Amino acid sequence: MQSFVRLMDRISVACAVVAALLLASAVVVITWMVIYRAMGHSTYWEIEFAVFAMVGAIFLSSPYTLMTNGHVSVDLLGHYLPPKLARTLSVITGIVGLGVCAYLAWAGAGLALHALATGETTESSWAPQKWPLFMAMPVGLGLTALQYLAELARSPKPAQEQA
Repeated sequence: MQSFVRLMDRISVACAVVAALLLASAVVVITWMVIYRAMGHSTYWEIEFAVFAMVGAIFLSSPYTLMTNGHVSVDLLGHYLPPKLARTLSVITGIVGLGVCAYLAWAGAGLALHALATGETTESSWAPQKWPLFMAMPVGLGLTALQYLAELARSPKPAQEQA
């Protein structure tokens, strides 16, 4: 099981690198757009590209954020519970998080597959296919669900021990 945890940690780090590259590309494109338009030129693709890149970055960074305990969480209750109850609470929240991510990955996959099958595009002049945008959700949240499994397989650390 520890090999699964190490594998998921490596995948999460790789996803974070890809997310950082997507975010950096969105920043570069938006900066270029502002400068290019300030010079009196017109373009039509950069805003949608930046949106696609940022959405991809958000979903792909989710497993890494979970792995590094970067998600917003309320751990006040865990601080005041005895260690055994805090571990139980940690396991319960991990199972709930796993279930939510798995369901959203499944629902997102249906949305992405529908967009792929119908050839759905955006309404802009560029008109890119929507399925890559929609696919970010099942990929990112599916990997986050697997990261939840990895976190559950680790020795759970209650909030008292993490501080």
